[in-house]
Amino acid sequence: MTTHIQHAEQLSTTTLLRFATAGSVDDGKSTLVGRLLHDSKSVLTDQLEAVEHASRSRGQEAPDLALLTDGLRAEREQGITIDVAYRYFATPRRRFILADTPGHVQYTRNMVTGASTAELAVVLVDARNGVVEQTRRHAAVAALLRVPHVVLAVNKMDLVDYAEPVFAAIAEEFTAYAASLGVPEITAIPISALAGDNVVEPSAHMDWYGGPTVLEHLETVPVSHDLTACHARFPVQYVIRPQTAEHPDYRGYAGQIAAGAFRVGEAVTVLPSGRTSVIAGIDALGDSVDIAWAPQSVTVRLADDIDISRGDLIAPADDAPAVTRDVEATVCHVADQPLSVGQRVLLKHTTRTVKAIVKDIPSRLTLDDLSQHPAPGQLVANDIGRVVVRTAEPLALDAYADSRRTGSFLLIDPADGTTLSAGMAGASFAAAAEAEPGAAAADDAEWDF
Repeated sequence: MTTHIQHAEQLSTTTLLRFATAGSVDDGKSTLVGRLLHDSKSVLTDQLEAVEHASRSRGQEAPDLALLTDGLRAEREQGITIDVAYRYFATPRRRFILADTPGHVQYTRNMVTGASTAELAVVLVDARNGVVEQTRRHAAVAALLRVPHVVLAVNKMDLVDYAEPVFAAIAEEFTAYAASLGVPEITAIPISALAGDNVVEPSAHMDWYGGPTVLEHLETVPVSHDLTACHARFPVQYVIRPQTAEHPDYRGYAGQIAAGAFRVGEAVTVLPSGRTSVIAGIDALGDSVDIAWAPQSVTVRLADDIDISRGDLIAPADDAPAVTRDVEATVCHVADQPLSVGQRVLLKHTTRTVKAIVKDIPSRLTLDDLSQHPAPGQLVANDIGRVVVRTAEPLALDAYADSRRTGSFLLIDPADGTTLSAGMAGASFAAAAEAEPGAAAADDAEWDF
């Protein structure tokens, strides 16, 4: 019992890192993940026995560690990753949520899903093949999603005789490309996931490399969970009006703080109405507090009676986002049905959902060479492109570069609720200028706004 308590206390004091793996087909992503889990003692005995049994039945002498993550039957049969596999593990220094994402071109949308909340992306490269088209594609997606840390894992070094020049050439090419996209930090590590070189334990075959192993880097990379430094944003999820004898006049606005911190006595603006007030009280877990910060779920009370409902945004009066009905953004199209100019959609931003029309699709991004294909007319599954959307009601939207929480949105099919596209407001890449919108499409008669 004491051991469990100590372990729980230890985990409560460690930080959490969300990271995603990506790479071309057969670069060894699943093997790397399996090696990480196995060598960090994060695999249960029965899981390992099942993998060993499955490997023997396929005629393999050593356990195929990729089977630890490739859970779908089709994945095991084809030897590829199809869907995003989430794995949770911990070391004494840090807790991890890992998203193992597919390498196929047609599963780009799955990588976007896995990397959208990641603070670090591990991009694998086969040392024999070097930087290929899919490597550049994954670097571009990581840059689009503003993933702050990227690790280049040059895998299968055992198949190139652990040659330093091979690693150095790949690292130089990838670093130059990723830096041109605005990726802020790139770390290159030579590994062999199959043999375990530089994954958890340092390699005895690469004495020319003096950097950290993959796990060491994952354990020590600085992770900023300090959302209090961001612009303070509080999307209202629910209005609480008990109207009981004990609380006859109580009016509170409940939700999760998306970013920043709020204090009692602070002047705030309610958007999109623009009405102002002062925070009279903050209730958290049944107690009144003087300050609350992201990602706490709280109830905020204001000094004035203002018409506030679900979807409204409370922000500091001196740091409120601009309100707009014209949204320019980069979207990754995730649905099988295309997204077309003139299409009616629903736009979901934080707790607010409004009607909208796709006014223009100025360009589609060709991730192979980052060229812009102008005026494609529509986006199909796995496409990434610029869109201009006109909403029926004003939205308080931040640029995605400033806030991943309040700068992102979803486009939804109003007919059946299917998610069509995941959007990021503002400029595409950190180093890129804002794309110019093209000519707007005509308004639909039924959604004329």
